[in-house]
Amino acid sequence: MSATGNRTTSRSTLRRGIVAAALPLLIGALASCGYGSEAEKDEPKAADAADAGKKLSAPEVRIGYFPNLTHATALVGLQEGLIEKELNGTKIKPQSFNAGPSEIEALNGGSLDIGFIGPSPSINGYVKSKGSNLRIISGSASGGVKLVVNPDKIKTLDDLKGKKIATPQKGNTQDVAFLNWISEKGWKVDPESGKGDVSVVRTDNKVTPDAFKQGSIDGAWVPEPTASKLVSDGGSVLLDETALWPDKKFVITNIIVSQKFLKEHPDVVEAVLRGTVKTNEWIHANQDEAKASANARLAAEGGKPLDAKVIDPAWPSIAITDDPLAATLKTQSEWAVKAKLIEQPDLAGIYDLTLLNKVLKAAGKPEVSDAGLGAK
Repeated sequence: MSATGNRTTSRSTLRRGIVAAALPLLIGALASCGYGSEAEKDEPKAADAADAGKKLSAPEVRIGYFPNLTHATALVGLQEGLIEKELNGTKIKPQSFNAGPSEIEALNGGSLDIGFIGPSPSINGYVKSKGSNLRIISGSASGGVKLVVNPDKIKTLDDLKGKKIATPQKGNTQDVAFLNWISEKGWKVDPESGKGDVSVVRTDNKVTPDAFKQGSIDGAWVPEPTASKLVSDGGSVLLDETALWPDKKFVITNIIVSQKFLKEHPDVVEAVLRGTVKTNEWIHANQDEAKASANARLAAEGGKPLDAKVIDPAWPSIAITDDPLAATLKTQSEWAVKAKLIEQPDLAGIYDLTLLNKVLKAAGKPEVSDAGLGAK
């Protein structure tokens, strides 16, 4: 073969080699740009990847909650890191509270940004500030409230007349519900003193089990896990509050935010809500693991986990939900007015579900309603 032929063959071989070497790189480049079914399914879009690495506008967010199973979203979300995962480096500063008023005080005083809390404190905090300090931005839980009694003293609901029944605090969510139930029975109770046809004894949930064992109260209208603690001490469930509500749903825990924090750091609030929505989804998909996770967080708070005989019956009675069930909050406010615990409130603007519905829509979930009480 001539020298010219050798040079031609060499150039042809070289070109084939370059194409062969470049082909995998080209395929890889096309895949990384999102071409091909696998890339479309598995690879994040460039904009999403950029957003995922973006720092949020606040270095920390202070989140309040109660050591109650009705605050399971907070317990599990913090324990599993599901909320923190959405915050891109913004630190969570968790704060535990035992009562709604103290959490509202912290929110109003600027030492708390976001809180898990019951509907009655939410209403009271909103009304007292004339609508200037908080917004409800999501639901968290429904149900989980029971009337537990001493079965030796009380066998029917009519037997409650003349007995001493505990609620957690004057004007709290369970107190309002119990006073309304008493009123519908046609019995009279002074809402301030708790004295009347039934003695309503306002007792901290931490103290209620001992008071029940000692016989200083005959029963209690309380949230979980206190209700199941009383059952483990010999009590009997006489009524589950769920049975009193249409569709067997009523809000027991909301997520609220300081209006100042919402205005200044909407990106952080949205990230927290992504975390709570994902937490609730994980709870529904992993009930046993979620129950154990909530119990681990309670143990970290109180020094020991709940006994299986307490947490096992308590856990399924609580419905975890993103929906704030706004219509039921409106009903609870009407009960508080009827009991003369508050004046007729103007609740217009108590909800701002804009960011929650944005998160739900992005997750392919249905949006939720503010029952006409949304911020304009």
